[in-house]
Amino acid sequence: MGRAGRRLPALAALFYGALAALALLGVRDVLFLYEENRCSMTYMYEYPEYLKIKLPKKTAKRYPAYELYLYGEGNYAEENKNLLLTGIPVLFLPGNAGSYKQVRSLGSIALRKAEDVDFKYHFNFFSVNFNEELVALYGGSLQQQTKFVHECIKVILKLYRDREFAPTSVAIVGHSMGGLVARALLTLKNFKPELINLLITQATPHVAPVMPLDKYLTDFYTAVNNHWILKAQDLRNLTTLSVAGGFRDYQVRSGLAFLPRLSQHDSALSVVSSAVPRAWASTDHLSIVWCKELILATVRAFFDLIDEKTRQITEDPKKRMSVLNHHFVRHPAKIFEENPEAFTELTGAFIWITVKASKWTYSLYNDSDGKYFTFPLASHRKSYSHVYCENSMLDTSSWIYGCVNSNSSMCLEATDLSWRAELLPTTKVVILKLQDYPSLSHIVIQVPPTVGNKYTLDCEFFKEDSRTVQLPVTHLFSFGLSSSKILLNSTGLLYNVQLQHFNQIYQAFKIYIESHCQSLKERKPSVYRLHIPWSHEDSIIVAKVPSFTEISAKLHIAQPENDSRIPELNIYSSSDCQYEVILKTSLLQVLGQIIRFHAGSLPVYIVSNILLTYGGQLSTLISTGQCSDFSLELVRTAKPYKVEPLISIVVFLQGFNWFREIWQSLSLPEVDAAVLSSRDAWFPLVSLILFLFGTGIAYWSGVFFSTSLRLFSSLWLTLIRPTVPQKDKLITPRRLCGVLSLALVSWTTCGAFAVFIIYLQYLFKVIKLHVNVRAEQKMLNGDSDHSKETSQNSSIHTVKNQSSMDSISEATQSLSNSTIAEAVNSLKMHVTILNLFTWIVLLNLPSLIYWLKNLRYNVRLDPDPCRSTAIIIVCILEILMNSSTSEVKSSKLLKIAAKVPLPLSVAMLAFGRMHLYKIVCSSLRHVESGAPGSIYSVGCERIGKGCSFPTRRKMETSR
Repeated sequence: MGRAGRRLPALAALFYGALAALALLGVRDVLFLYEENRCSMTYMYEYPEYLKIKLPKKTAKRYPAYELYLYGEGNYAEENKNLLLTGIPVLFLPGNAGSYKQVRSLGSIALRKAEDVDFKYHFNFFSVNFNEELVALYGGSLQQQTKFVHECIKVILKLYRDREFAPTSVAIVGHSMGGLVARALLTLKNFKPELINLLITQATPHVAPVMPLDKYLTDFYTAVNNHWILKAQDLRNLTTLSVAGGFRDYQVRSGLAFLPRLSQHDSALSVVSSAVPRAWASTDHLSIVWCKELILATVRAFFDLIDEKTRQITEDPKKRMSVLNHHFVRHPAKIFEENPEAFTELTGAFIWITVKASKWTYSLYNDSDGKYFTFPLASHRKSYSHVYCENSMLDTSSWIYGCVNSNSSMCLEATDLSWRAELLPTTKVVILKLQDYPSLSHIVIQVPPTVGNKYTLDCEFFKEDSRTVQLPVTHLFSFGLSSSKILLNSTGLLYNVQLQHFNQIYQAFKIYIESHCQSLKERKPSVYRLHIPWSHEDSIIVAKVPSFTEISAKLHIAQPENDSRIPELNIYSSSDCQYEVILKTSLLQVLGQIIRFHAGSLPVYIVSNILLTYGGQLSTLISTGQCSDFSLELVRTAKPYKVEPLISIVVFLQGFNWFREIWQSLSLPEVDAAVLSSRDAWFPLVSLILFLFGTGIAYWSGVFFSTSLRLFSSLWLTLIRPTVPQKDKLITPRRLCGVLSLALVSWTTCGAFAVFIIYLQYLFKVIKLHVNVRAEQKMLNGDSDHSKETSQNSSIHTVKNQSSMDSISEATQSLSNSTIAEAVNSLKMHVTILNLFTWIVLLNLPSLIYWLKNLRYNVRLDPDPCRSTAIIIVCILEILMNSSTSEVKSSKLLKIAAKVPLPLSVAMLAFGRMHLYKIVCSSLRHVESGAPGSIYSVGCERIGKGCSFPTRRKMETSR
């Protein structure tokens, strides 16, 4: 039994260490294991300047922390100092802790582009200074920022009053939370929607907050998204583009950056930067504002959006969407044209050559003669279903045409099929389904004269079935031990590998592609594209041939229920090469996906485990009179089967109308798991996995916390001699004044500040208790040794004296042991409570940081998410610091308090995953459920002077 008892803590430490390690592996995958940064830095050719725009006195007084700036460089900045603006206004809104100076990349490249067109058109970039507020963590200022932006738009439009081409609207670019603030403008009662015609957001979490730390943040999101859903038809004149950063952005996962599905309409578009043509790069949360490839796409789109008549951004929503699709979704390697001509004349002194082969390759270098290669379609329609052509010349000219009903070898008029092309990193490609073009008689490839340029053209006819291969993905629980494999003996230029059953966010795979070629001649690189058909989140990799390439396959958005399309791996191959494709489940990336999608919920699971442990300690105190250690009690009581089944049952029953009606009649909110399931961000085992992760983290955080207390107490004993505390009443005038002072601090300044002060005071008390317990244990051990030594020396004189001394020593040691045991029990309880309140303080920390940052503008944080709860916490912790275990045991409410943590843990997991601020409320409800005697327990004041056992001085006197 003893050996088994010793093994249990070691096995528990090993098991929970493994759980914590798995969670850390997931964190490592999210934070460090992503593609390299393929973005180029943007540079300013002249020194950037920011001209502060004078705001109306009323606006400046109402928003003293906010400012509006106009960006400029060199002579352009000097010319604009008189604010005689003639350009197109664009307003940049920074995000969480963002700077107004982040506009410089957009402003500088747009200025260079304007110089290229001799300032026929140009843009004026304005930027708002939000004082780098932490609005992603504190939502109290979001409404204030929204109203200030409204005032800025009014000021900007007034600057163009009486101009020849005065704008009537403003384009907005919002980074991170700035994009959400821009969307929130439409919720203001006095805001006119026509003031905005274009909104581009960069890495903005549209769906939900990354960390829902206060009610103001979640309410703001609810108001914005509900308005966009209910008023979707009224927003058709506003064109919205949301650009996500991809897997490099670990702060805002790309799934959150896609506009909510119900609010999407014909004028809304969501893309991931890795799928943006000519960028093809994932960006982190900050680099998305300076990534040169992405900024170039944005600026090109801005200039293509200009209406030549008004010299402002076009008012035509269809044209705006066409431009955005051209630059951000599918680029045909041509300059944008709103209405391209239906037919084109094929003129010039070109040589006409007829090609009847089903596969054709043509390479040229310094060719002075232009050529037209014609491919008759009549002979190929019966044998083939598609034609595929690629061109390594990445210019913007037309190169492929379709002849209509031409019986001769020449075609003077043709339809331009170059608009059907798609630009890839090393080539531009066209795939035509012959059935869709029944009127075409020939395909014509134009090869213009070239000087100093070397490029290759390839065409082939093929059957779709011959180039489509199905590859079932491996099971999630294969853990990479099994694999799916196919071998492609390439005789063609294109293969589509369908990844069957790849449709959930928790799936993650490693795809290995090894290419072998028959000859060693130089070949064009292969292009591998992971194509996700239901969202614009493709990723593209260019690989040399031959080579061994590794591709990560995982999703930002799960497959919608009504979508049956299959993800594909498109291989743009080299002919006469062999490609071996191997797919394996990646356990590390599966863990990364769990952390990426649900890391924000981990504090809920950690606190839930601590609450269950606390309840177990109270139950043990009732049954045995002793308080068990945190780690041992966590092993015994923190079990997922106590909380998970009930939540699963409720989620299942909510699928029935009768239960949903009963639930709504009780005014209960919807269970968070059901909401996440509706967003395709949930799966059955994720809650169990997160609970186990939370248990592992809670276990080792408890070990770390206890170890830290020992270190602090050791340092205290080394530097300061422990004092003998006095026994005192639970409530004294001094303590009452302290509580009232902190309550006043909470009400007049910041609630989190008062919580932090009382927490430090509590931490100081617990460290002091730890010091005194260790000091008394050392003293007791020393006195026991001294008593034995004295009794041995006195045995040579008299047996009576020895018996008397032994009885005194035993009585003293018995009393001391019982009192110290009570203090140790109290210390164990305090460590658990302090551990619990540590998480509460951490969750309230953002509002404290926000208050400190804005202290020069306002002493009082308004609104304050924890003003009222701070007063409760102050009162509770003051009582906790001055209670004793004897009062806990004698409390009539102890049995009730011991049963409260379980239902609170269930409620916390049911309603706190998407509302982290509810953790504080749930924890306080449990502590409030007991009487003052059961708001547990110090015992520090019971050690030493004023206690019922003899102190060292009394013992020495008795000797």
